[in-house]
Amino acid sequence: VQLQASGGGLVQAGGSLRLSCAASGRTFAGYTVAWFRQYPGKERDFVADIKIAGNYMDIADSVKGRFSISRDNAKSTVYLQMNSLRPEDTAVYYCAASRTAIRSNVASETAYAYWGQGTQVTVSS
Repeated sequence: VQLQASGGGLVQAGGSLRLSCAASGRTFAGYTVAWFRQYPGKERDFVADIKIAGNYMDIADSVKGRFSISRDNAKSTVYLQMNSLRPEDTAVYYCAASRTAIRSNVASETAYAYWGQGTQVTVSS
């Protein structure tokens, strides 16, 4: 599966953005799809994931209550809704997909074989 991430941009603190991760080549059926973010010089951090079969999802504690993840199966797209954005949310955001991720490793980037290109999110203070 090929992934296309979009929706990043520049926003003021307190604002909102919605990132999209669209699948091409095949649908997301049977996959877990996740969002990670990466600060300069750092490894990718888990943000959220959603299992396409069923409605199981996880949100990182650092963004819980502000970010949410959802899917549109008809469009083969997963969304990351980001509200109440803070300057510390500034990062490059990546979406990833896995057919083999399990509950114990969904937050690990090594569980994901497919990655989209990053999309920059910049939050100004």
